[in-house]
Amino acid sequence: MTTDNLGRLQTKRYTGSEKLHRHDTETDFTLLNFWQWSGSDLISNTARGLFAEYIVASDIGIVNGVNQSWLEYDLKSPEGIRIEVKTSAYIQDWYQQRYSTPRFSIRQAYAWDPNTDSFSDTIGRHSDVYVFCLHHYKNQAMIDALDMSQWTFYVLPTARIDQLLGNQKTVGLGRIKSAGAVEVAYCEIYSTIKSELRQ
Repeated sequence: MTTDNLGRLQTKRYTGSEKLHRHDTETDFTLLNFWQWSGSDLISNTARGLFAEYIVASDIGIVNGVNQSWLEYDLKSPEGIRIEVKTSAYIQDWYQQRYSTPRFSIRQAYAWDPNTDSFSDTIGRHSDVYVFCLHHYKNQAMIDALDMSQWTFYVLPTARIDQLLGNQKTVGLGRIKSAGAVEVAYCEIYSTIKSELRQ
């Protein structure tokens, strides 16, 4: 069997009921068990970032497929709008003496093409718009990442970030607002993205 010129792997969408197995012998452990074990801490930075992508995708209505990792943007709308999703929060899952100060990455990068396993020649931001997702809730005892009322979303076209923030790598909440980001609630994200890009 040759390993030369392997094509891009097409990811299968699972249901969660699939069981770990060895050949035809099944175990008692399902894929859902793994998801519960690996993804239940929605407050952690790693899981929160991926969950924020899902939140935005659900607002847009593009959650029927499979998340595509390593693209030069996080999501693409039905009409082709390339969306970068960033997240931050006041409360973390570790011991805190005080609330965290929200900051978001806006770092420029080389675009990687998973179809060719190659990088772009130039560095930049490869989306049309950013959605900054702030888990703003501050009551640790009642925090619930599944409650969309505990989140605030800020929509800012990438062109404005490039113009006002240049090669800056991170940005705080105040600077996002002063750059003209539109603050919205869940169910207003997609309509705001389209409105902002029409201007």
